[in-house]
Amino acid sequence: MSKEISTKQPDRLASLMQAPQIKARFEEMMGKRSAAFMSSIISAVNSNAMLREADPMSIISAAAVAASMDLPVNPALGFAHIVPYRTKDGGLVAQFQMGWKSYVQLAMRSAQYKTINLTPVYEGQIKSHNSFTGEMEFQESASSDKQVGYLLYFKLLNGYEKYFYMTKEQCTSHGKRYSKLFAKGYGQWVDDFEAMSLKTVAKMGLSKYGVLSLDMQKALEVDQAAIGENGQTQYVDQVEKDVSTPQGSDVSDQKSKPARLAKTLKERVIKNHAPGAEQMPPPAPPMPEQDELAAAGII
Repeated sequence: MSKEISTKQPDRLASLMQAPQIKARFEEMMGKRSAAFMSSIISAVNSNAMLREADPMSIISAAAVAASMDLPVNPALGFAHIVPYRTKDGGLVAQFQMGWKSYVQLAMRSAQYKTINLTPVYEGQIKSHNSFTGEMEFQESASSDKQVGYLLYFKLLNGYEKYFYMTKEQCTSHGKRYSKLFAKGYGQWVDDFEAMSLKTVAKMGLSKYGVLSLDMQKALEVDQAAIGENGQTQYVDQVEKDVSTPQGSDVSDQKSKPARLAKTLKERVIKNHAPGAEQMPPPAPPMPEQDELAAAGII
């Protein structure tokens, strides 16, 4: 990306964020909290030099996904992240990524879970594990500080409970299979293996055995989506290097369906608001109905 282009990106993002249709869209999703949420987007971008150079529409699209699930994008909270990635053509795009805390949050919001917990498991803590029934027995004390695996446990209000456990070796194998960066020896799987493993256990365990609300289904579909201004989704196999992956985010070449979300947002929100446009866009259109959202890949 040329220096001239990169210096224009923050100004373009600020301009887009002030567009009446952009504001209306976030207000429809978040109500009175929209102003604070939009401020947090600017803060997240300003705190990350690479995000300041990323495609502005991809930033807004990633933030809109988080807003649609009422997940904060403040990096310090670790729920949802807007992450910059460099593509093979040299450009920078923003990618929406879930943190492991978001899966716990969305599960609890469904009002179906009595309790849910994610934790690393240390050597000596597992007393027994029945691979046929899935039942596990633990002890609090560990024989060492060596992590041997990662556990998701939940119990539903109807009494159903589930242990979902992955060994450290299984998490390592999963990370190398789905993360181009981990396979190359860098990225968040290397920098924060525990957070990445907890996210993997949460995502796989809940998707297989949990009660999936609409928000949870959406999270599983749109996690790790790099959405460009033209509504094109760029996956990790198009990425050269992870330049700023936050704690608890994931990098995977698994395919999802978020491109239509960006396209819908772009068409409904900033259709006429491009650099050099002679006038501001018309008033915001009504928020799409549920069937339209489903068709756009939002739910």
